[in-house]
Amino acid sequence: MGHKPGTAGGGGARPAGGKPELNRVLVKLSGEAFMDSQVGYGIDIDTVHSMAEELAEVQGNGIQLALVVGGGNLWRGGIESRKGIDRATADYMGMLSTVMNALALQDALENHGVYTRVQSAITMQEIAEPHIRRRALRHLEKGRVVIFAGGTGNPYFSTDTAAALRALEIKADALLKATKVDGVYDMDPVKFPEAKMFQRLSYLEVLNRELEVMDATAISLCMDNSLPIVVFNLFEQGNLGRLCAGEDVGTVVSSEK
Repeated sequence: MGHKPGTAGGGGARPAGGKPELNRVLVKLSGEAFMDSQVGYGIDIDTVHSMAEELAEVQGNGIQLALVVGGGNLWRGGIESRKGIDRATADYMGMLSTVMNALALQDALENHGVYTRVQSAITMQEIAEPHIRRRALRHLEKGRVVIFAGGTGNPYFSTDTAAALRALEIKADALLKATKVDGVYDMDPVKFPEAKMFQRLSYLEVLNRELEVMDATAISLCMDNSLPIVVFNLFEQGNLGRLCAGEDVGTVVSSEK
């Protein structure tokens, strides 16, 4: 199939009256995105294919697309460590679960005709490439989707932090945090219908209000390097494409409110 690689990261063209287009993005997918919410754990293949269809459509429009996947649908290191498993061991087990999610998503994307590479921060050469920054950049330039698995490869760091790190490494225009809600709210919109959604937030507001966007390490890393974060609903059809085209979708976290 034909691919139209986008311009390398660093800011896209600005449509009249809108936000800049995004040419290279990193999308953070939580482990919860892979599971059937009614079951509460595991990998739901229909859900994965639905995500893959949305991602494939955007990639087919010429967006250079990288992904970081979580593993909370299979294992939660921080929680399990409190049940008697050593924290570092539990975190490594969580990293392995992200590889399982990455392989499931790779298979789904390739079923939609998208060339995909999985890079793991933990070496397992039979099923994934090791994480090599320059190789990842080359894949993106060739129009391939790169899925980063294994977190940072270190315990005590979340996959949110891994997403911020990888986005900076590939010089992404933005870090896109995919969720099942429309953006960042002042309270849980599922429990409180009166919850207010923020259109824009500064990094410091997120940290000071302790809003559940990403963990503090990831937010600080983005703040220190002026990497914008957009929190959006991946499961509303067309959202990712509209976001990359410069439309107002979700909540933007940046240095400017």
